[in-house]
Amino acid sequence: MRGSLFSLPAIAFLLASCCVTGFAQAPNDGVYISNEDIKAVLQRAIETKRVSPDNAIRVIDMGVYQLGVAVIHRGALGVNSAPNAGGGGNGNTAQPAPPGNPSTACGDQRPDATGPNGILHDFTAESYVVISGSATLITGGSIVNGKRSAPDNDVTTTLNGPSCSGTMVGYTSREIKPGDVIIIPEGVPHGFSAIPDQVTYLSIRPDLKKVLQHGYVNPALRK
Repeated sequence: MRGSLFSLPAIAFLLASCCVTGFAQAPNDGVYISNEDIKAVLQRAIETKRVSPDNAIRVIDMGVYQLGVAVIHRGALGVNSAPNAGGGGNGNTAQPAPPGNPSTACGDQRPDATGPNGILHDFTAESYVVISGSATLITGGSIVNGKRSAPDNDVTTTLNGPSCSGTMVGYTSREIKPGDVIIIPEGVPHGFSAIPDQVTYLSIRPDLKKVLQHGYVNPALRK
């Protein structure tokens, strides 16, 4: 992975401060995720050759809701390269649901639609904090020719909860860089259309319906 990661103690403070808001049964102390923890999670992803660039770090029980924290590293993606999904997507083009299994389809079905791939999450919003690299982020519009995440898929169980991925149409493009913060409400499609070199970012995910795996800790951090 090119370039150094980051050293932003403010990120740890942000994560800690959002986790001590006094909800019933919430942690009674700050929850700290160090720079070293994040690097360890990324290193494990490299060593295990994970297909998905999205790596959950922890899912924290806040009492009345959960809070997921993940780190995502995406390699170079040219404008004319294969589409690249946001969230937990693996960068492959989502295919329409196979005939006879319409329950896995989502979004309008437009066989001739073309465009970059994206994803939306039914129940979880996301806050991105870009820590290195740059990219063209696409948000909004709608998903067409979509396919729902399987109930046992990592996207559903650990990363984002039930989701729909497919071709994005009618979206807005924005260039993102280190220090930028992007808020993606639940149900809003998002993805990437170009990445010059690489982009690495944190994703903080409120899980109000507790659809994510309770108490998840990335294997790289388990003692």
